Amino acid sequence: METIKYLAYYLPQFHPIPENDQWWGKGFTEWTNVTKAKPLFKGHYQPILPADLGFYDLRVPEVQEAQAELAKEYGIDGFIYYQYWFGHGKMLLEKPAESMLKNKKIELPFCFCWANETWRGIWHGLDNPEILIEQTYQGEQGYKEYFEYLIPFFKDPRYIKVANQPMFHIYKINDIPDVPLFFEIFNRLA
Repeated sequence: METIKYLAYYLPQFHPIPENDQWWGKGFTEWTNVTKAKPLFKGHYQPILPADLGFYDLRVPEVQEAQAELAKEYGIDGFIYYQYWFGHGKMLLEKPAESMLKNKKIELPFCFCWANETWRGIWHGLDNPEILIEQTYQGEQGYKEYFEYLIPFFKDPRYIKVANQPMFHIYKINDIPDVPLFFEIFNRLA
């Protein structure tokens, strides 16, 4: 009998990218939101500031190495990286996972969650949340392109597999307009 594995979702928003600089101001990262948090009810302590690793930057390889070691120390068996593929080859926040793939010092298993959601300003409190970047689907060709990008990750020995198949989460499966086609393509290519 297999034992339960404890996996933590990994948000790759803790480093600056040009799009966030454009939308929210130079140097914006998720740390900007963390430090602005306010208590919403009695006993709600906010902001909760980072402890062991401080206000880290995911562009620094040693940060990811330290995160993996800290996760193992506290019983985490692997990370589920949020992965943003918007269609037409457009991605955001992909660099931490790509760096991790190259860095064999990071020994923690991982897999992906395709965070297939249109980004809107609502997450940052805009009254009229405009679309910042739209999630699109291009059918068979788009799914093939996405799978091709994922192959090096799936082939990595650290990638989490179930019954020898890569585990792949989908954030909003009902948003995929042609789910049967998506599964058919991914299963065939796998």
